[in-house]
Amino acid sequence: MAAKKKAAKAAGGAYAAGKAVRSNDYVQRLMEDNELRENLRNAFSSARKAYSRMNGKGPVKAVTEDKKTQRELRDTAASLKEAADALRGTKKRRRGGKLRLLLLAIVGAGAALALSEGLRKKVLDAMFGAEEEFEYTASTTPGSTASSAPVGTS
Repeated sequence: MAAKKKAAKAAGGAYAAGKAVRSNDYVQRLMEDNELRENLRNAFSSARKAYSRMNGKGPVKAVTEDKKTQRELRDTAASLKEAADALRGTKKRRRGGKLRLLLLAIVGAGAALALSEGLRKKVLDAMFGAEEEFEYTASTTPGSTASSAPVGTS
């Protein structure tokens, strides 16, 4: 009789645990989001590789000197960060949107200046003022020499 009560109590506990799991948002997101599961798998795999590389060495020596261990730990941290962001529901921010737009505007302006002579003249006139007509007049006149032979010949 005691075994039946114990089994019934355990079944009731399992039912309550299942109900709690179904209503948990994190568990639901983990079940539905393939990218989240992939990030967790990558983090686990990278951590396992880093740990296996540490065997035989001290952890301090492995982390400070072994480049592969450092890379695996970086990969682990990046995967865990992406998984945490996915669990929190934060969106990935696009970086460099304004910078990219500014760079595109500079490249476009440079191309327009290179290809259009009229635009180049307008920009130069705006920056340095209008170009004045320049007419050269010599202040001295070439004098006539007594001999028309080149210098150095006699």
